Amino acid sequence: MTHAFFKNRSITSLYMWGMLIIFLFVILFTTLVVYEEYSDLEKETAVIRKQYIEEQKSTIRYDIDRVLGFIEHSYGSWKNILDEEKLKSQVINAIEELYGRPDGTGYVFIYDFNGTNLSDPIHLQNKGKNLYTFKDPNGVEVIKELINVSQEPDGGFVKYMWIKPGTGMAASKLSYARAFKPWKWMVGTGVYLDEVEKLIVQRKAVLKDLLVKYMMDIFTLTVIFLGIGFAGIAIINKMIGKEIDTFRSFFKKAAKSHTTIDEEQIHLREFKRMVKYINTMVDTIHKRNEKLQEMNLTLEKKVEEKTEDLREKNRLLEKEKEFSESLVKAQDSFIKHSIHEINTPLAVIMMHIDMHKIKFGEDKYLSQIEAASKMIANIYDDLSYMVKKDRFEYDKKWISFSLFLEERIAFFAEIARGNKHRIISKIEPEITLWFSDIELQRIIDNNLSNAVKYADRNSNIEVTLDHKEEGRTVLSFKTHSKPIEDTGLIFEPFHQEESVHGGFGLGLEIVRSICEKEGVKVEVISDTEITIFSYTFHNSTERSPDEDPLA
Repeated sequence: MTHAFFKNRSITSLYMWGMLIIFLFVILFTTLVVYEEYSDLEKETAVIRKQYIEEQKSTIRYDIDRVLGFIEHSYGSWKNILDEEKLKSQVINAIEELYGRPDGTGYVFIYDFNGTNLSDPIHLQNKGKNLYTFKDPNGVEVIKELINVSQEPDGGFVKYMWIKPGTGMAASKLSYARAFKPWKWMVGTGVYLDEVEKLIVQRKAVLKDLLVKYMMDIFTLTVIFLGIGFAGIAIINKMIGKEIDTFRSFFKKAAKSHTTIDEEQIHLREFKRMVKYINTMVDTIHKRNEKLQEMNLTLEKKVEEKTEDLREKNRLLEKEKEFSESLVKAQDSFIKHSIHEINTPLAVIMMHIDMHKIKFGEDKYLSQIEAASKMIANIYDDLSYMVKKDRFEYDKKWISFSLFLEERIAFFAEIARGNKHRIISKIEPEITLWFSDIELQRIIDNNLSNAVKYADRNSNIEVTLDHKEEGRTVLSFKTHSKPIEDTGLIFEPFHQEESVHGGFGLGLEIVRSICEKEGVKVEVISDTEITIFSYTFHNSTERSPDEDPLA
């Protein structure tokens, strides 16, 4: 990412970015200072508020202690001389005259334990009223709580909202109350807490003025330093630009001719160090160019010689290619003609075997000849398919899978008997399949042929055809034989599990190619007991081949 930032940038722009980063750091530093000052103010505010409240608590508690001392003295001195009601009245009048502040906030209020107002020099309209259940805007039962805390041994404090004299507005108030139990009085006074907020606002105003002055000083210094920095950048940039122009002029000349830099034209120490290496580089490049020109001339001659040699070899290769193609064509023609020539005598042999069986009946030796002929016929069909498959498209049609399989089993029955086997079939009737009959025959015949070859002697070969759900049909061949060492390798061309059985090793390769082309799933299971080849066809149905398959 660093390389991407510096890519295609001028020295001036890098200086500008550096100055900008410094300016941003200055702003960040200033912001942190302001933030710290405000944080300190918030902490100081909490301390001021707490100290103020503690001081006011001490003051109002002192005032109430004095008032209670006065009441107790008057009570002790005059209770047996004056009437009690008259004495109470004189005490209340004396308190109202003696205590209070010029702004009307330091008055003493007196209530009896029932909540009746006995003295309130500021709110005269409340005198004689029962305010026991009175609640402030925050739901505090002011008089009830003051009466309750006053009866504690040392009295108590209550915080609530009350109308402030001089403003007529509800303000937060903290009051202290104590009880004079002989007369069942609650005597209290309080202080309004909005005074501390005024003090805090004054502190914030002073701090704000200091911060503004501090920021203006920093801003002024920053502007001065930036101005000096930009002037310095301009001077340095001009000096570097002059040196770079010298290098630029040199490289233009060096591109066309062998030239070097005059060290006296360079003044900056860092660039002077480069001059020696650049001149050495130019001398080295010049020498290498001379050598390269010589090598080019030599190389051109060698290329011409090699080109002529390659042309001669290409002519020989063309002749070899034409000869190889003629051999392949001759081989292909031989195989085709050989297959055709085999078909005729094979058909004659099969026909005469059938005629002999009709005329003279079954014969042990004749059965062996028939089995061998059928094996040759199967090999012939494999070779014929291999020759035609790449240039011939086998047509598909609806085939009675069940009947077709039975016919092929009947064809191999004689071969199986000749090899001491018996084919046992379990075929679900009326299964039809959309498939090429030639390719289906190759799948069935090659599996039956392999089963006859590799099954243990005197063992049965089991052939099963089952129709499953979703149009799937499973064809399986089960034999008792030696386990297959590699079930994947047997489908490779020319592979044989046991060479003693002969053959070309093409049968299962043909089966695999057909199955891959038609999407037939192949599964092979082989262990020491049994070997099973299973083929799952996906386009079959349970209906008669005479019915319309598209109906």
